[in-house]
Amino acid sequence: MRIGLIDVDGRNFPNIPLMKLSAWHKQQGDMVEWYMPFSERYDLVYKSKVFSFSPDFDDCINADRVVRGGTGYCIDLVGGREVFHREKDTPLPQEVEHIYPDYSLYPALTKDTAYGFLTRGCPRGCDFCIVGEKEGRCSVKVADLSEFWRGQKNIVLCDPNILACKDWRDLLQQCIDSKAWIDYNQGLDIRMMTEEKAEMLCRTKIKEIHFAWDRYEDKDIVLPKLKMFAETEGKKPHGHSAIVFTLTNHGTTIEQDLERIYTLREMGYWPYVMVYDKAHASQTHRAIQGWVNNRFVFAKCERFEDYRPSHVVD
Repeated sequence: MRIGLIDVDGRNFPNIPLMKLSAWHKQQGDMVEWYMPFSERYDLVYKSKVFSFSPDFDDCINADRVVRGGTGYCIDLVGGREVFHREKDTPLPQEVEHIYPDYSLYPALTKDTAYGFLTRGCPRGCDFCIVGEKEGRCSVKVADLSEFWRGQKNIVLCDPNILACKDWRDLLQQCIDSKAWIDYNQGLDIRMMTEEKAEMLCRTKIKEIHFAWDRYEDKDIVLPKLKMFAETEGKKPHGHSAIVFTLTNHGTTIEQDLERIYTLREMGYWPYVMVYDKAHASQTHRAIQGWVNNRFVFAKCERFEDYRPSHVVD
């Protein structure tokens, strides 16, 4: 069979389902390539997208069959909120889900780097996140590291809430034993942090780590946990400055947003502002995001009051 692949989001981050589909079809002896519009007819073309805001590939596709999948096709924006439609979901067959990915699809992005999920699901059920609804309200182990890692120096973990999984010790130990540099790509649930978890996390070679402080009212639990992790990490020869996703424009005031940003800076963390409802965000919300997420500007300009882009109307 002649198989074509379309990464609807673009090729700035590896599409893991497409890498697995490519590996499975090549294992069957099929010819797999990125879809080329003006080439010979394909037997089967896969379209995949992660983000709902990515414009679809609407060109006429020269193929006997077209299959589309990915979270981006299962979500509609209703009243500024993402709504997941399970009937639109097309999960990979188990024999494809658990195959070693074809990293040759993204040679520049995957050079000596492995990507994957050790867990799926999250118990939180936050109204701004579709993970709980899509993957279940429980964090469960779905793979061992060896399923998508074979000695690469870098590993990017995309797990939604690995610290909530009952198998977290085993999984973190696998990361430690790998001796690879780990990028904890998603926001680890700092509310689930314990001294033992912090100690094990800090025994991994942290390349990048992200936490999240989404709800202002969680400050009494978030701040002590962040302090605990910082103190644990500070015991290492080379501490690492963690990033903390900071959700704005979702149930908080500008004053509360700035309080979180200033507090995180004082604690030695890098805040990273996420604007929830971008379509209806004020100029001030956008200005805060522009100020904080430009690390050079944020390092030089400590107070938002001193950062006044000309387009911001006070």
